[in-house]
Amino acid sequence: MNDTAPPAPIIATADDAGQRTDRFVANAVESLSRSRVKSLMESGHLLRNGDPLRDPAEPVRAGMCYEIHLPPAIPATPQGQDIALTILYEDRDLIVLDKPAGMVVHPAPGNEDGTLVNALLAHCGESLTGIGGEKRPGIVHRLDKDTSGIMVAAKTEMAHQALSLAFAERRIDRAYEALCWGIPTPGSGSFDGAIGRDKRDRKRMAVVTGTSGKHALTHYRVLNTFHGGLAHAQCRLATGRTHQIRVHFAHAGHALVGDPVYLRRVPAAARALPPTAKTAALDFGRQALHARRLGFIHPRSGEEMLFESAPPEDFRQLLADIA
Repeated sequence: MNDTAPPAPIIATADDAGQRTDRFVANAVESLSRSRVKSLMESGHLLRNGDPLRDPAEPVRAGMCYEIHLPPAIPATPQGQDIALTILYEDRDLIVLDKPAGMVVHPAPGNEDGTLVNALLAHCGESLTGIGGEKRPGIVHRLDKDTSGIMVAAKTEMAHQALSLAFAERRIDRAYEALCWGIPTPGSGSFDGAIGRDKRDRKRMAVVTGTSGKHALTHYRVLNTFHGGLAHAQCRLATGRTHQIRVHFAHAGHALVGDPVYLRRVPAAARALPPTAKTAALDFGRQALHARRLGFIHPRSGEEMLFESAPPEDFRQLLADIA
């Protein structure tokens, strides 16, 4: 179905009778979520035999004709800005890009503009067909401001739903590169610990016990070690929690190099380094974390998509300086 075309009228059969109207319509129109259908109904955009039907819970009646009318997408609140992007792939449904370190993904207090969303609004323009009724890119996952690497964003509601579900169901292939203090033992393994807000500092996340956190699992493999004090590791996420890699490594005593939140003091492992390597690692200006690999099933074609990106220049220079 063309995402910009109005959905065809739906004639309810005897098998459809009795179910909630919002569920019935959402099942019939794959590009619309049930919550979106509910919102449209409450705004008077669903007709039953030509009359507006506003109650999402109204039972479906056999033989009735249901028509949903999509209002024009309203401009998104953030404004588009002409910001250069490194685009790895783009089609009518989605865009894959290599986010630079230092770029915030979504506008927020203190970062109202200059974000990835501002850049995507300008770049994608009229190819954004409307997500939740707004002309905006669908952000289905995020990278921290100072984490570089590959991201995918949706351009249509259909892609937004499908990709969001794939992330929620852990059907995404994600790999990161990180540089941490100390040498994780053994050389490959997993960090398994629930993550929630740090009770002592609400701006930080922490490994927590009880019911206050969400299950989080990070697999790692050490790629190289430096002077017994630093390790270059590959990380794979089995879950997607806020700051997951940073929190798990810090909790295990191997905070990421340059992490401004989870590295609070000069680590003991720094004593093992020669002066040049020690200075380079301690002076690195951001967390040494790069989203290197992203794989997913294309929501429209069903094709397996896989993208990889080498770490940026500052990360590569750091690896050279500590060798």
